[in-house]
Amino acid sequence: MGDWRTTCRTKGDAVTAETLTVDLGTETGPFHGGASGTLYGLYGDGVPSRAVVEGMYVRTVTTKAQDGIQHPGADALEILPSFVAAGGKDVYVYLTDIHRGFPYEWPGATGEERLTAYLASIRRQVAQVQTLGALKSHVVYVPFNEPEGNMFGTGEWSYDQVSWRTEPGPYFAAWQQAYDLIKGLDPEARIAGPNTCILYPEVRGFLEFAREHGVLPDVITWHELSSPDEVRRNVAKYRELERELGIGPLPVNLNEYAHNYHLSVPGQMIQWIAAIEESKVDADMAYWNIAGNLNDSAVEANKGNGQWWLFNAYGQLSGNTVRVIAPHPNVQYTLQGVATLDRLKRQARVLFGGAGGAADLVIEGIDPDVFGTAAHVRLQEIPWSGQVGASAQPLRLLDAELPVTDGRVTLPLTDLDEMSAYQLILAPGGHGATLLPPAAGRRLTYEAEDATYTGGGYVKHGPEGSPSDVDKFATSGGHHIGGLRTGSDGVLAFDVEAPQDGTYDLRVFANSHNLADLVREHGPTNVFLRIDGKDARELRLPLGYKWAVWGHTDTEVELSAGPHRITLAAQDPDLGTTKGDAVVDKLDLVLRDDQEALYDAEFATLDAGARVGYAHLGASGPGAVVLPRGGTVTFWVHAADDGEATVTVDLLGPGEGLLTVNGEELGPVQRAAVPLFLAGGINKVTVTGTSDRLVVDRLCVAPSRGLLPTCVAAAEEGILTGTARVTGRSYATGGKAVDGIGAGPGNALTLTVTAECAGRHALTIRYSNGEQAPATHYNPDPVCRHADISVNGAAPQRVLFPTTFHFNNFWNLSVPVTLGQGANTLTFSADELPDFDGHTKNAYGQRSAYAPVIDQVTVTPLARGDLS
Repeated sequence: MGDWRTTCRTKGDAVTAETLTVDLGTETGPFHGGASGTLYGLYGDGVPSRAVVEGMYVRTVTTKAQDGIQHPGADALEILPSFVAAGGKDVYVYLTDIHRGFPYEWPGATGEERLTAYLASIRRQVAQVQTLGALKSHVVYVPFNEPEGNMFGTGEWSYDQVSWRTEPGPYFAAWQQAYDLIKGLDPEARIAGPNTCILYPEVRGFLEFAREHGVLPDVITWHELSSPDEVRRNVAKYRELERELGIGPLPVNLNEYAHNYHLSVPGQMIQWIAAIEESKVDADMAYWNIAGNLNDSAVEANKGNGQWWLFNAYGQLSGNTVRVIAPHPNVQYTLQGVATLDRLKRQARVLFGGAGGAADLVIEGIDPDVFGTAAHVRLQEIPWSGQVGASAQPLRLLDAELPVTDGRVTLPLTDLDEMSAYQLILAPGGHGATLLPPAAGRRLTYEAEDATYTGGGYVKHGPEGSPSDVDKFATSGGHHIGGLRTGSDGVLAFDVEAPQDGTYDLRVFANSHNLADLVREHGPTNVFLRIDGKDARELRLPLGYKWAVWGHTDTEVELSAGPHRITLAAQDPDLGTTKGDAVVDKLDLVLRDDQEALYDAEFATLDAGARVGYAHLGASGPGAVVLPRGGTVTFWVHAADDGEATVTVDLLGPGEGLLTVNGEELGPVQRAAVPLFLAGGINKVTVTGTSDRLVVDRLCVAPSRGLLPTCVAAAEEGILTGTARVTGRSYATGGKAVDGIGAGPGNALTLTVTAECAGRHALTIRYSNGEQAPATHYNPDPVCRHADISVNGAAPQRVLFPTTFHFNNFWNLSVPVTLGQGANTLTFSADELPDFDGHTKNAYGQRSAYAPVIDQVTVTPLARGDLS
């Protein structure tokens, strides 16, 4: 959406607007939060990071059996402890994914042999869960997955090549045996099913059999690889079936939903979220691509894209949901929304999106006892940033106070982007709040297919994903351009119009498939950018796990008002030639906002007795948060890169508090700007009251002032033992890095780093990891490597490193450690990790024996020594 100052409509505008109405006077039940589930979204502890998981408010995870060989990572019992610690509710275990292949390649010459062996596998899996103590209460067993197409279908690997929908007897008998086995081993166990592809009519027969034989699932599951309108209809159909059969109501988990075209796109996903939340069920996003990125929500280990920020906003809804009247009720690819009213906070929130153009957002049923006669409204945009493109926090488009007339406020909107989602927060007005300007200037988008291409190699790809082809990926404008590759002389020229003089953020949305022939050799594709033929610079475009998986490469450009030509070229007379093969989707220009990032406390996450107050003079927004002793306010803060940031907690009046960042207690809250280390991406910043009353106004995050001392150690300058060796990597710092760490503790890297003061520090490790296991079907199977990091000879800390898609593509990952003053030694080693039993090993290359390739390590204190 554009700059609010240029897009707010007046009565005279001839713009056809649809109306989305939110009726605060009609509540529809407690907020559930069930849409934030994930299938194979967690790889292991740290991938994605604890902050990313917690800040997305992931409620349920469906994942593979422990030590299953279906895909690398995502082992149920390995992800369980950290998931629960991050606030997760349940882990649904696909017991079937102990097997390889899809359909599952369960061993045996006959159906009876296969079932006998499979039941023995279930027995082992339940026994493993029994060792977990209290954590086992979070496990839900899924004995059969898509039985109609797998174990009880018509294919080669099925029980008897007869579909259970035709002859249900063998499946029903197998269900009963599996159910009785699990409940016999653990009477408190929860079991989910039937886990069919869709809600078939034959599910009625399954439920009748289960009711009559005492083997009803504890949770009803099926997949909704359909559309949001089908979600509403099918959940209603199932609830009617329960009433007819005299069972339930049982919890429901739609444990696979949405397609490639929808995932990562906030404007698409809000339509699914609205349907799932209205239905008050749990649901897990489908796993079409790689494990451990929350179904195209997480970028690297600790960053979020636009979809992540949508779920962050969704997870912070509270109170009761209220009626939302869409202009086209229950129709996909139209404007839809979900809304809540929290009477204690005196706030209403609306998440909406799914259509471009103009709309009137009408909030009615506004209770004057809750909001008064004036309403403070804040409107934010959550834009699409690609599957592998990181996003900053939602953009503030509007901060205003509007009169409430007859219990209603109407907000006219134009230039809505159908790929974006939007959030409106309504709070009491009339308390002297300082109104904030938009967080950024208007976003100007230029499609690659509309640009001018000269030279050889031009290819126009597409159409990509669309409502009629949901298996393909969402792409801005539906098409993208290839031709910038090794040996090409191509030039892609964008003619742009800068609205005013200034510094602009330029984002090139692009992709290179990591396994394409020209990319496999060298890694990220480099191209050359010029502005009006000048200011040459090299850009490295993003890698992805398939073609048309979009990320963005960003740079700053100075533009004067008026027309300019921005070129991306495969050759540059001063800088060199392209190596690789890239496709380009679009170019975005945004007038840079150099203001600090502001996070108002009254819109943050509150706990332990914290409350919002609206009578605090001098507050930056409509209110502030009052913390009792032990009360907390938590902010989800974005940092572009790992390193120092300047952080200020604005307080009103006296009181004391404790500041915690990503679980690290950093000392008392200061009444001044302080330098803190923030990890690139998502940071959880919490203020806890340590006095009887502390009033928190907001959190401000500004750029570094260079106050935290850093120490950088190049990996090639360390001590190498065994097979560890220096290797040439063109995109490593100085062109060198260390490979061969692992396959035993004797193959290690030891570095010496210096700390000015003793205490907690961040190790920012620049690394690469291109390992990928052979896949059995459509999912690419990249493998997380790990390093056991020992500080000064102490017991090592195990750290997972997600794929960077190529060994010549380097990312940062930060790890907190305790260092002594002066010189400290860091030793990196690795070995292949065994299965749950501690002895057997994975036979398909899905557990790496090696640490990542390490370029360098930067050491930074988490805070200045005088903070505490």
